[in-house]
Amino acid sequence: MTTFQDKIKEGIPKELPPKQNRDESVPHAPVRKKILNQEERKLAIKNALRYFPKDWHQELAQEFADELDTYGRIYMYRFRPDYEMKARDIAEYPGKSEQAKAIMLMIQNNLDPAVAQHPHELITYGGNGAVFQNWAQYLLTMQYLSEITDEQTLHMYSGHPLGVFPSHKDAPRVVVTNGMMIPNYSQPDDWERFNALGVTQYGQMTAGSYMYIGPQGIVHGTTITVMNAFRKILNQNETPKGKLFLTAGLGGMSGAQPKAGNIAGCITVCAEVNPAASRKRHDQGWVDELIDDLDELVQRVKLAQTNEEVVSIAFNGNVVNVWEKFLDENIHVHVGSDQTSLHNPWSGGYYPVGVSFEEANELIAHQPEKFKALVEESLRRQANAINAHAKRGTYFFDYGNAFLLEASRAGADIKGKNGKEFKYPSYVQDILGPMCFDYGFGPFRWVCASGKAEDLAKTDEIALRVMQEIKAKAPVEIQQQMADNIQWIAHALENKLVVGSQARILYADAEGRAKIAQAFNEAIANGEISAPVVLGRDHHDVSGTDSPYRETSNIYDGSRFTADMAIHNVIGDSFRGATWVSIHNGGGVGWGEVINGGFGMLLDGTPEAQKRLKSMLFYDVNNGIARRAWARNDEALFAIQREMQRSPELKVTIPNLVDDEVLEQL
Repeated sequence: MTTFQDKIKEGIPKELPPKQNRDESVPHAPVRKKILNQEERKLAIKNALRYFPKDWHQELAQEFADELDTYGRIYMYRFRPDYEMKARDIAEYPGKSEQAKAIMLMIQNNLDPAVAQHPHELITYGGNGAVFQNWAQYLLTMQYLSEITDEQTLHMYSGHPLGVFPSHKDAPRVVVTNGMMIPNYSQPDDWERFNALGVTQYGQMTAGSYMYIGPQGIVHGTTITVMNAFRKILNQNETPKGKLFLTAGLGGMSGAQPKAGNIAGCITVCAEVNPAASRKRHDQGWVDELIDDLDELVQRVKLAQTNEEVVSIAFNGNVVNVWEKFLDENIHVHVGSDQTSLHNPWSGGYYPVGVSFEEANELIAHQPEKFKALVEESLRRQANAINAHAKRGTYFFDYGNAFLLEASRAGADIKGKNGKEFKYPSYVQDILGPMCFDYGFGPFRWVCASGKAEDLAKTDEIALRVMQEIKAKAPVEIQQQMADNIQWIAHALENKLVVGSQARILYADAEGRAKIAQAFNEAIANGEISAPVVLGRDHHDVSGTDSPYRETSNIYDGSRFTADMAIHNVIGDSFRGATWVSIHNGGGVGWGEVINGGFGMLLDGTPEAQKRLKSMLFYDVNNGIARRAWARNDEALFAIQREMQRSPELKVTIPNLVDDEVLEQL
């Protein structure tokens, strides 16, 4: 009998497996538009066949041509493995390197059907956030990881395992790039073309870097965002109870919104056009109620406001209708946003009002120009409704999904008075930038490689203790951040946040991350935690991402359109001890709009791991604070000067501030 380990070590199978029919019981990626000409179509098939022996080419060529014509991509469904796709105990993976085994675990977690949005197309979230382009790449990558030693490094080119190269034990085991295009070839249609050719992919953020932990990560970020959004508009003695948060999207990332709204303590209405996505979140317990009828939704929300409830409601329908209906019914929306996948507006990231979900998918595949026109019309309607609500007092923020950017491109009335900025802030501009990122607080996460719930509970206990110790001596400027995250981790277990791997997230600064990681490493060494722990973070962090309309939207010195920080981040992490590093084009706001990077690090209880974590985590955060301080952000200036006092070996260039009067006299 062939074991799981045997199948991993085999890679591309020795015998051609039988053809598989597509499994319609799982959600599938939308059909991509046909963009290749006849010669490019042949090239795409030729590119796909190079993974396989020549004897198979005749049979596979027609099959791959059919996939390309039917779905717009070649996924190689025939080669999808028959074993269960999930994160296993690290001890179950074959290999010579514990670090490589940890990466295999994380890859399988990203493709777990409980975690991934379109698992059979190797897409984790966001409609197109891929781990690999096809199943051959998965099979080869897992084989290579089962073979490499701690003296080798696997290099990944947009899902393709280029090869294993000699390195050394302090080098990363894997280096990942996704979608790194020549700048003049980084428009949305370029992605469609080159992805269809099989030469690049959209790794999103944590999809292509093997660091997605299900919606828990975005639950935490959304909880922090929504809590602080209400703090901005409510009086000091008010709570969010009975106050309304209206948004859209229940997919891989956006599905976290109702859960976060419940934790923040408000009424959440989240519209979703795909009933299957709504049902999935309801079955998982991430949303309380499902409503299909707009009039019923109005009555339910009015009742919840009257009774000051904390409740989350998924509306099966288009959010444009909700914004317009609530306007007509005079329902006050306290906080509004949107988290549809508008980084991918023409391929199913945003569905237009007035057509059904099924009709829209047909238009994407067969009438893409008509679909685009309907999306643009829908964006204009949504913006008009939001503007009317804003005049009544709604606080609306862009949730980093490119809503304002794409609405502006569609001709919507969302430009500010100066004609350059938007009427509404990005959530980073108003909330996460000045309140978290500038102080060095960002989404630090870890995964227990044993897969045991008791190990995760132990890490929660350790993290809580460490943060309480830090808070006792922390300056007043970061007391709120510490308090919010202590509250989060104290209730993490009861909020049932785990989907897939035994993972956790919290926001911490460089001091917190290093001290928590050190405590984990010691607990692994003395047996309190039974197996290694994988550290990581979202790319959506202090240093990891250069994104002018999201992560770096509160950079005002003109440098927000540069990408030096993200590039330095991945290079700097790679030689300071990261187990793997990644750098991507096109995170949550779209292809060509952002450069973002991430890392993974294995803690195994050794002194070497202790050395690596201290060096790498320090740089990973302070690189970004230093850049933000140079942009003259007050909070970052405070944070970096405090860090230099604490760490004499750090010396950062500090800006000389200019009085406005000097410039006004010119």
